[in-house]
Amino acid sequence: MPKVWIEKLLEEPELYLLRIDDDKIRYFEATWDIPEGITYNAYVMKTDGNVILFDTWKRSYADEFLKALSSVVDPKDITHIVVHHTEPDHSGALPVVLEANGYRAKIIGTTFAKRLLNSFYGIMENVHAIKDGEELKIGSRTLKFITLPWLHWPDTMITYVVEDKIILGCDVGGGYSIPPAIDDSNEEVVERYLPYVTKYIVTVIGHYRKHIIQNIEKIKKLGIIDDVKIVLPGHGLIWRRNPKRIFEHYVKVGAGVPKKGKVLVIYDSMYGFVERSILIAVDELKKHGFNPIIYSFTDKDAPAVSDILGEVPDSEALILGASTYEANIHPRIRYTLYEILDKANYEKPVLILGTFGWAGVAGREIETLIKKSMFKHVSTIEVNGRTTPEDEMRIREGVRKLISLLSEP
Repeated sequence: MPKVWIEKLLEEPELYLLRIDDDKIRYFEATWDIPEGITYNAYVMKTDGNVILFDTWKRSYADEFLKALSSVVDPKDITHIVVHHTEPDHSGALPVVLEANGYRAKIIGTTFAKRLLNSFYGIMENVHAIKDGEELKIGSRTLKFITLPWLHWPDTMITYVVEDKIILGCDVGGGYSIPPAIDDSNEEVVERYLPYVTKYIVTVIGHYRKHIIQNIEKIKKLGIIDDVKIVLPGHGLIWRRNPKRIFEHYVKVGAGVPKKGKVLVIYDSMYGFVERSILIAVDELKKHGFNPIIYSFTDKDAPAVSDILGEVPDSEALILGASTYEANIHPRIRYTLYEILDKANYEKPVLILGTFGWAGVAGREIETLIKKSMFKHVSTIEVNGRTTPEDEMRIREGVRKLISLLSEP
């Protein structure tokens, strides 16, 4: 049974976290491997006779959500429901809540959210579509609604509680995994958690990466980030020891800020030929003090593409090794490359190592794709079958050329 957390965060206003640890999920959005699991966070605020519910959980946990909700408030007493984002992992339990509430509560969301609530659940009545920057006084608290479209749906918004300097961000500020704590008070927990935030950002928001920096700059200009006291996301840790940190991390991932010395190496090798070329490249990297992070598709290994994507943002460079397969790129590398170009398209140098039997295609095909992207093509080195001493010289020279680009100002 997934663990449920019911935690009182503040006395005034009364503010509660309702969190469930989804340790059963394996593929987020039926796509991304997340054996680490994920949490769904909702929040309840009581203020002067009003009760505000911020988001819910996904439908498969609707009964558990109603039970957790009822432990802190009678659902009939809920006066407002804020829907930051209509994706069903946050809105799935909404129909059950509305039924228990007797459909009394006013629902608040963006214009696009209003459309999606009707599309998903047939919810049409008592829905207030906010304008960007609109403020609503509920009891003693002022809620300011800020639209952040494409982080990561067009309906996305956040709520800023003016008096308490609290940001409720839903997907904005979230991450994968099930942290053993509710907030960022333990630095070890934070350090283990942040790589899962990176993985989450790239897989979930990466396609709209440019909007990360644009939208965070938008709320920064409003003075909200500088003043924020608590960040309450829809997944993962709450941020109250250092609330700015999560936004700084999002910007860092959005910009692809590299970690010095890290080179991401991805390759397939059906029978060991590509692997031989890769091992030479890795040896040359290490000779120059670089730290290669290696993911290999072989007859024994098939790493999760979601994990590979999470390694791209802070890599200084990439090395891609691929075999020609049916006059094309090996399917595992082809799919991985497609997702990298879609979700993690950064201005980073790329060295391509191709291996073939009767005809070399993979290297040229990858080169074509790389040249159409933001990545910088360094060199393509094709090997016919086994790696000869001459091939080894070319590979080492290619790696040195890659390294020389990293030392440029």
